[in-house]
Parts: sequence; C-alpha cells; structure tokens
Amino acid sequence: MASGRFFTIDDEQAGQRIDNFLLRKFKHLPRSRVYNLLRRGEVRVNRKRTKPVYKLNVGDEVRVPPLLAEPESSQPVVPERLATKLREAIFFESDQLLVVNKPPGLAVHGGSGLSFGVIEMIRKQRPEARFLELVHRLDRETSGCLLIAKKRSVLRAVQQLWRDGEVKKTYLALVAGKWQGAKVNSALRKIDRSGERVVIVDPTGKPSLSYFQSLGTRPVGTGLEVSLMRVDIHTGRTHQIRVHAASSGYPVVGDQKYGDAGFNAEFVQSGPSRLFLHAHTLEFELPGEQPLSFQAPLPKEFDSWAELVNRSAGQK
Repeated sequence: MASGRFFTIDDEQAGQRIDNFLLRKFKHLPRSRVYNLLRRGEVRVNRKRTKPVYKLNVGDEVRVPPLLAEPESSQPVVPERLATKLREAIFFESDQLLVVNKPPGLAVHGGSGLSFGVIEMIRKQRPEARFLELVHRLDRETSGCLLIAKKRSVLRAVQQLWRDGEVKKTYLALVAGKWQGAKVNSALRKIDRSGERVVIVDPTGKPSLSYFQSLGTRPVGTGLEVSLMRVDIHTGRTHQIRVHAASSGYPVVGDQKYGDAGFNAEFVQSGPSRLFLHAHTLEFELPGEQPLSFQAPLPKEFDSWAELVNRSAGQK
C-alpha cells in the first residue's frame, strides 16, 4: 500500500467527511466507485482503512490508488465567448468570496446532460485555486447574484446563515398583468409529473413565504400589461417565486414551466424571450465582520425599468 497519490489535509479541507472529500476531488467518478474504493481499503487515511463517515483532521494523510486521476477527456470544453462573458460577470471578489452576476440560460453547475456550469467554468479559469464551491444555487434561466466561497470555513458560515434565515434576499420579477403585490404564505411540495420535476402549492409541503411589492405597471403590446415586482423571500424553496406568482394569478413573464403560454407568446413579439427573474441583492453578516451587501447589475432586459428600481432602492 506504499504507492499511490497522497494528499495532506489543510485547514480548508478539515472537517468534511472522507467520502465527500473524494467526491469533490474526483468529480468524474461515480458515487458507487468512491464507496467501493473505501470499502475495499484502496483509500487510506494515515495508512489505515477508514469508513465513509470519518471526518478529516488537519494533517491527515489521504492515500488514493496511483491511477486515480481525472481524465483529460472529462474536462469541459468551454466556448471562449462564454468564458469571457463569465469573467466579465464577476463584480466582487475578496479572499473569502467571489460574486457573479450569473447570466440567464447558464446553469450553476454541470449535470443532467450539461458538461459544465458556472462553477466548473470558474474552476477551469482558476486552476491555482485550492477551493471554490457554490454557496447556493439559482435556476438556469434566472440571472443575478450568485455566491462562490473561496474558503471552506466561509462556505460553512454563509450556509449556516442561510439556514438560519439571516441572509436577506431580494429579486426582481416581471409578471403578467397589473398586480399591486401581496404576501404569499403557501406551502410548496415537489412532485414528479410525467417524468418532470415540478413544484405545487400543497398544505402538506414545506412552509414558504414571499413578499411581492409592485414597482410599477406598463402596457406591452395590444391589451397586455406587465408589472415589475420586488420580491423578498423568507424561505428558499425550489421555484418558490415562480410558483407563488403563478398561483396568485400573475405568472412570471417567460416562465415556460409555470407561466401563461399564450401571454408569453404575445410578449415575445415586443420583448426578448427569457424568464424575467433576477436575483438582485444579497445581504448578510459573517460572525465578527462588517455586514456585506451585494447588488447584481440589471440585465439589459430590465433597462427600461432601471429608474423604478433605483427609486425603490432609495426608499428602503
């Protein structure tokens, strides 16, 4: 067992389970292969067999089989145009965090037939970075604030704040119709419908709370109106804003899953075809540090509404 590849655990890697360490380190491997390696003793910590639940400590020496490496063919090929677009979308960076104004249409991570997403692209652009992990996720078609942690300790701290409801999140959504807004306190549940995952309003689901505030209404096309909503969410359920808006009778413009197909078809004659949902601001305070506030620049599709958005921000 002397030969192999060795990794010495540092402060940023300590505290995680050995199975999670291997799954992150060797993303090309199926989960079953990782657990098989552990069960057979081909992965050792400090020269001893270990169980998947073992939590790594600073200084631990992890040994993996010598041929365990990520093949070149598994590296995503990213179009240069898209890579440049993502580099330009980074609007804040420190030694702890990186904040991206995620473009619409770009997944936050690979999987489900996608060879890459934001996190894979960022890692490829920064091969020297020892740690880069998503703090949270956004739907593929949603634009706006996306946090990436550069330290494991920061990842754990922000995710704990997220679970405790200490992260203030506001979105901008363009909805069909003239809506003054409302508090929507409807439980949500995930179901499979004809092989597709969808979210429905269901009293047996998870508590979900959204506040919709109208910033203004405008006519678009013949007989159509749209309202720009500021949305404060106090929970972070899958598709929460989209389902809450649709269940209130004012679906998000461009929503192909929960929206109004007829309205969307008419709207694209006078506007772009996309989901009009933007993660606008994030605010939180890490223990012992100054409060942090991030505001993702508005995508060009919201340019005509910028004055109303700015006026609303000034009234907060």
